[in-house]
Amino acid sequence: MANLKTHYMGLELKNPVIAGASNLSTDPENLRKIEEAGAAAIVYKSLFEEQINLENLELHERLTEYEERNAEMVTLFPGNLKNDSYPAQHLANLKKAKESVSIPVIGSLNAVLDESWVEYAKEIEKTGVDGIELNFYALPEKSELNPGDAEKRHINTLKKVKAAVRIPVSVKLSPYYTNPLGLIYDLDKSGADAFVLFNRLFQPDIDINSEQILYPYSLSNSEDNRLPLRFAGLLHNNVKASVCASTGIFNGYDVIKMILAGADAVQVVSTLYLNQISVMGSILKEIEKWMDEKGYENLNQFRGKLSKSSLQDNLPYHRTQYIDFRMSTTAILKKYKAIV
Repeated sequence: MANLKTHYMGLELKNPVIAGASNLSTDPENLRKIEEAGAAAIVYKSLFEEQINLENLELHERLTEYEERNAEMVTLFPGNLKNDSYPAQHLANLKKAKESVSIPVIGSLNAVLDESWVEYAKEIEKTGVDGIELNFYALPEKSELNPGDAEKRHINTLKKVKAAVRIPVSVKLSPYYTNPLGLIYDLDKSGADAFVLFNRLFQPDIDINSEQILYPYSLSNSEDNRLPLRFAGLLHNNVKASVCASTGIFNGYDVIKMILAGADAVQVVSTLYLNQISVMGSILKEIEKWMDEKGYENLNQFRGKLSKSSLQDNLPYHRTQYIDFRMSTTAILKKYKAIV
């Protein structure tokens, strides 16, 4: 029988399929179902500093929250937030989640201020989780920002968090950077234990009839996995950190693609919503069946087989491939019945 064990951010996992951060993890019954379905680990729903500011501070508190801030402060948690607040409740639930399952649980953090990243990371570590996932993203809204400022902040934040906690720290990124590979290499040198590629950021929509902004909850589809697949192939054997592919992974064959490209693990969310949590078992069976048919006994035997570092022909990972695609215009048009 195929051995699906893998290593991710310093943790040994029984297989490469992780349940990514979502509202599903906040229900204890769902946690039990996710574990029973075969997930190797669970990323608990993210702790959002922005939500903390919105939900836990009344107008007066927001206007005065910085009055007591000084160099000798010992905590960012105001007294009334320590026991009866969104962050306190989140941390308590995270602790319960860790205690309720036997598989690794990873805390997720989405903060803003440098001191917030560090302090909340320390609080998350106290819950007993096995690792922390930092959600980094940057969509500059001010044109006067200097190029590279966001990347420098990310690197400094990672260094500070790594210095403050002892558990593994992964970084989840969006693809919206001038040089994503360059940022990943710099974060790798700064101590990241893993990279999760990529984060799906909120995208607003517009209702043209009511002329109002919509806030859709958009799930991914299978074609969305091509970007993380490309980066998994580029990063294999080029970074010390683990690589976890995220977005557009719905079945076992999607997972196999990512392993062939060089990923150490994957995160799934949308398929759990669309196909129910039990789909996790089907994903694992598909991987095992494929491996048995191919004669692979473990993941390392084919991990990175189709990565850039393993292929003599590197065209699939370069823009030159676009030229080949354009040269095949007639075949493409026929396939989609644009011409006969």
